[in-house]
Amino acid sequence: MNQSIRVTFAALSLATAMLASGARAQEADELVVYNAQHEALGNAWIEAFTKETGIKVVVRKGSDMQLANLILEEGDLSPADIFLTENSPAMVLLDESGRFAPVDKETLDQVPAEYRPADGMWTGIAARSTVFAYDKTKLTEDKLPKSMMDLADPAWKGRWGASPAGADFQAIVGALLQLKGEEATAGWLKAMKENATPYKGNSVAMKAVNAGEIEGAVIYHYYWFGDQAKTGENSNNVALHYFKNQDPGAFVSISGGGVLKSGKHQKEAQAFLKWITGKGGQAILRDGTSYEYAIAGESNPKLVPLKDLDAPKVEASTLDNKKVVELMTAAGLF
Repeated sequence: MNQSIRVTFAALSLATAMLASGARAQEADELVVYNAQHEALGNAWIEAFTKETGIKVVVRKGSDMQLANLILEEGDLSPADIFLTENSPAMVLLDESGRFAPVDKETLDQVPAEYRPADGMWTGIAARSTVFAYDKTKLTEDKLPKSMMDLADPAWKGRWGASPAGADFQAIVGALLQLKGEEATAGWLKAMKENATPYKGNSVAMKAVNAGEIEGAVIYHYYWFGDQAKTGENSNNVALHYFKNQDPGAFVSISGGGVLKSGKHQKEAQAFLKWITGKGGQAILRDGTSYEYAIAGESNPKLVPLKDLDAPKVEASTLDNKKVVELMTAAGLF
């Protein structure tokens, strides 16, 4: 099955699932949010926004690329007013396809330039840091990889893992591609195929580290913080290593939000995007349990400050997910 057929099939399958779920049709005055962000965070934003503004919101859930491809399939008939993602590649796909309306200047002015694309067609809404989650009962700091690139060394064979099929990891590979180029990325992915154990989801990979199955995993930071805030049962043996030094492994991924130009509630959609990037929405990131970074306000005090991550400079609006999929497929990771 070729890539285009897979994309179409995935989109149609999601649409069918939505219909089969028995979800009620939205009312004419309801704002429709296609939410690929974490459900709890999305719900917290929506509930607070509705309480403050009185604007009703209906949500359709899915993953970054599932919903992006669904919007492309639906075209101008899409009921979506707003699209929220965990990572930026899905935003780039819709931006390049001309599906977004320009974000209001007042909203853009709330968000630092490094967390939004220059064209102003979508904006960052939150962020997450790449980390190496490691088994602190087996590894000491002097034995940790100095760079994410070190994980390609045969010495790491069978010792680390990741969730290659997820949008999170594909965004990390997109950053690697932008920073190091195609040849270096292809080589690293080939070595990953030999060295790493694949898991379905970052939380599953972290749990494997905690259980001693592997010594470390490349994940996003908030999975550890979220588990620690609960029982810690999947993370008590785990610590986080921040690569820093502008390493590809210090990549900070931007979650995005955009207004669909085909949406029927333009004013309300712009108001929603302004709200989640403003004081109210960013306070939910600071005070809530998502442990994602606020990009237009103060983050949760438990997190390593964004300014201390020493992340590489990556242009989120040009992350090439199509090439990433090609390279990961060629490496045998799908």
